[in-house]
Amino acid sequence: MAIALSILFDRLRWEEKALYKAAKRKKLSTKLIDIKNIYFDTLSKKRAGIFGDISIQRCISYFRGLHLTAILEKMAIPVINPFHVSMTCGNKLLTTLALSKANVPTPKTYVTFTRGAAVELTRKIGYPAVLKPVVGSWGRLISPLKDEESAEAFFEHREHMSDPLLQIFYIQEMVDRPPRDVRTIVVGEEIIAAVYRSSPTGEWRTNVALGAITSPCPITRELEHAVLRAAEAVGGGVLGVDCMESSKGILVHEVNSTVEFKGAAAASKVNIPEKIVSYAIEKVKR
Repeated sequence: MAIALSILFDRLRWEEKALYKAAKRKKLSTKLIDIKNIYFDTLSKKRAGIFGDISIQRCISYFRGLHLTAILEKMAIPVINPFHVSMTCGNKLLTTLALSKANVPTPKTYVTFTRGAAVELTRKIGYPAVLKPVVGSWGRLISPLKDEESAEAFFEHREHMSDPLLQIFYIQEMVDRPPRDVRTIVVGEEIIAAVYRSSPTGEWRTNVALGAITSPCPITRELEHAVLRAAEAVGGGVLGVDCMESSKGILVHEVNSTVEFKGAAAASKVNIPEKIVSYAIEKVKR
């Protein structure tokens, strides 16, 4: 009997379509499920058959995907990635704490909880620095703190926003690096692809969603060591581990649990969707 796989999404993107095609090529019984159109009975002890033997959770919404994963795991349905991995990777502070505990090299990071304390902190650590939301993607709400005037303006804006997560002031050093970073795709215990993401003209962020250009990146021993330690630190699975090249070596600055890989697939010779589907098959067979 064929393994049944479900691919869960709240917006159907290139990645979900590519995963579906890869699963079909492997003769899996595969369903694309828009989770905005389903509901759950939390008291039911039945395993929901529509989700198959294993699910790949691909929701853009961090909180939607996290709660969905918790429900599926209660039904004893394995999910890629598990709840504890998704929870850690979806929150930059939790990721930083996990990496720090595992002695993975990261940018210097500071956290405080009020506007006044944030002002004092940036005066102490100096400029430039970077203010990031603890939950967010695609480079949104990431702000360069170039001087005290700009820092106070960003902190004031944050203070008047209703989102309580934005009252957590997560501040990192501005790493002196080339105008690029490195996106690696980890599947299980292997880096299957690595690409440079080079900033477009006039942009300092390296997100593909903001126009960054991808190109092949060699997997050096240093990169492999840092990336695989980072993946292990957050719990492993199918991950996007993002790094910066600095004068101190490779620094890991983010780990993504619902990784976008369209840019990496375009610059890599590796069939990334097929690797992910093969990983799901092996998880079912174990």
